[in-house]
Amino acid sequence: MEERDKVQTFEKDFQFYRFAAYGFLKNLRLFEPFMILFFRSQGFDFFQIGVLYSIMEISTNLLEIPTGIFADTFGRRLSMVMSMSSYILSFLIFFFLPNFWAYAFAMVLFAAGEAFRSGTHKALILAYLKIKGWEHLKTMYYGATRSWSQMGSAVNALLAGLLMALYGNYRMVFAVSLIPYILNLINLATYPPELDQFVKKKKKKTETLKDFIDMFKDPVILRAFLNSSVFMGVFRGTKDYLQPLLKEMALALPILLYLTGQQRTAILVGITYSVIYFINSRASRNAYKVKDMAGGNLTTLINGLYLIGILGVTLAGVFYHIKWYTVAVFMFLILYVLQNLRRPIMLDYISEIIPAGSMATGLSVESQIKSLLAAALAPIMGKLADMWGIGIALAIVGSSALILFPFIAVKPPASE
Repeated sequence: MEERDKVQTFEKDFQFYRFAAYGFLKNLRLFEPFMILFFRSQGFDFFQIGVLYSIMEISTNLLEIPTGIFADTFGRRLSMVMSMSSYILSFLIFFFLPNFWAYAFAMVLFAAGEAFRSGTHKALILAYLKIKGWEHLKTMYYGATRSWSQMGSAVNALLAGLLMALYGNYRMVFAVSLIPYILNLINLATYPPELDQFVKKKKKKTETLKDFIDMFKDPVILRAFLNSSVFMGVFRGTKDYLQPLLKEMALALPILLYLTGQQRTAILVGITYSVIYFINSRASRNAYKVKDMAGGNLTTLINGLYLIGILGVTLAGVFYHIKWYTVAVFMFLILYVLQNLRRPIMLDYISEIIPAGSMATGLSVESQIKSLLAAALAPIMGKLADMWGIGIALAIVGSSALILFPFIAVKPPASE
């Protein structure tokens, strides 16, 4: 197709809404805004919580490559079905078996869910865009579907806050989360078979393994993976510390004093996360506009967003430590928004430097590196928080990621 003949937008057909439904339902994790508070209510210190997160990340790390190869070899639709099934089993354990070692096993199952879907659904979307001839619209299309994910998170936060304010039962939110995940299992199991055609017709296991090895030999691809993974690892390792910050803020504010501390916390957490994810939805949907405003210069944009986001983590820690809670929450807001603005742009960049047939494996490699970094960071962050407080821990982690920037700044792809 000639450049002048390319369509400038895409049709929101039935499959678009199925992709959107996947993201919306996947993010209805009612426990997520309260995960650290849930573990704290079980009597765990931040280091123990960090260990649980590390178990999840290490398990994800171990499973990323085999599940990526599984998806590229045997089918991405089946991989997504296995992902939802693993999540559902983990929710059941969190609800029925409240103790540390049961939670550790539930984290392994949760990690399996993450690993089976990591990069896989994005690869399904890219396969669909190839079928429709919309590959040049991938940032716009992915941003539009991702915005539904963030809307799901916004609804999730409000529902979770409401349930916690009314009933005050952290375990109950795991049971309620089963409903959207069962619906999503049905949605994914009935995706059209042609979305797997680029895997089964073109890829063999040996070819996929060769592509995997070659990715680590290419310095441009390796820098891209490290840049994306450090940012995402820091984001995943620090984002949930917004929860104890909001608890401190809720207890300090002289409002709604007729409610219990837990109820005030639930309301503030629900409202704050809902606002964050609503803004994120708009950010994801308009990521392609930010790319256009930057003149299509992906490397400058990716590197700039990295610096701003990591600086936000550092400043969040500083303001948390001096008890400027409102400003610290604003810094977390910046981090959340930049992560969701940056992700579609990063996917666009990665798709420029990785062959289309190897996207699921490539994105799984990226996610594996991210999981490895997050696994190391989680207990360190927890130990620092136990020793010196959450604020100082955040500042140390953010400063360390800033120091790494010169070594992982992305380079222009051949198309730039």
